[in-house]
Amino acid sequence: MQELTQQLFNGLIWGGVYALIALGYTMVYGVLRLINFAHGDVYMVGAYLAFFTIAALGSSASSIAGVATVFLTAMAGCAVLGLTIERVAYRPVRNAPRLTALITAIGVSLFLENGGQLLFGPNPRAFPQILTARHVLSLAGVSVSSLQIAIIATVVILLLLLELLVHKTKVGMAMRAVSYNRSVASLMGINTDHIIAFTFALGSALAAVAGILVGLYTGTIEPLMGLLPGLKAFIAAVLGGIGSIPGAMLGGFVLGMAEVLVVAVGYSTYRDAIAFALLVLILLLRPTGLLGTGTVEKV
Repeated sequence: MQELTQQLFNGLIWGGVYALIALGYTMVYGVLRLINFAHGDVYMVGAYLAFFTIAALGSSASSIAGVATVFLTAMAGCAVLGLTIERVAYRPVRNAPRLTALITAIGVSLFLENGGQLLFGPNPRAFPQILTARHVLSLAGVSVSSLQIAIIATVVILLLLLELLVHKTKVGMAMRAVSYNRSVASLMGINTDHIIAFTFALGSALAAVAGILVGLYTGTIEPLMGLLPGLKAFIAAVLGGIGSIPGAMLGGFVLGMAEVLVVAVGYSTYRDAIAFALLVLILLLRPTGLLGTGTVEKV
């Protein structure tokens, strides 16, 4: 029972990380109908931006202002990277066949992965622990640290803020309009280019937060750290319903829980395989995802 409780708590943390990354996939797909396979590598860049920001701040990085500076710097840097990727790589092929955009996304992903190894080196680096993991409480025999609570709280707050942004603000209304019908939204006076760019920036900033949280939780970062989590986050987006923000959140937590339950029952070697098994299962049984809705095409 203690092992199960510990694994479920781990599932909450990893589920939250997958949800943050999956939101970038689902928002970009919603407004552009594009699978941005470079998104997982933006998550990696966010972790490294935080790493170098901490090194620049020195001992002051552990203060409240220092932690805020680390997060804001990484989020701003990844937002600029997302804007650059959209403007340089995706906008020129926006009206091209979907296969062209897909190949472009894979090319950007490979560019960031290999560029990361060239700039940062291929070896893993120890991520500075700017948040001290102190024992806070015991839950069903499991020790819960302040770092774990901080990670879960950060994920929950960001998810709530995103929901408010999308449903309670004008830019959120514009995002939903572009997602519903980009051509009609443009006719209604919405600058679709600005909304698409904003969506890329927002998703990239959330991915940066996920990269920092993983660095703090695991203690290491490396240039290919976004490859497998990026694929899993894409699976989480498909699982919840690609294009659905609540679906991406739900899919992330479902995938995180599924992984840790596989470990809890003694099949830890299948932890990564369960994500792809879920992908096959959801595509066979409910291709639109748990919260996704089918589209009707008129002929």
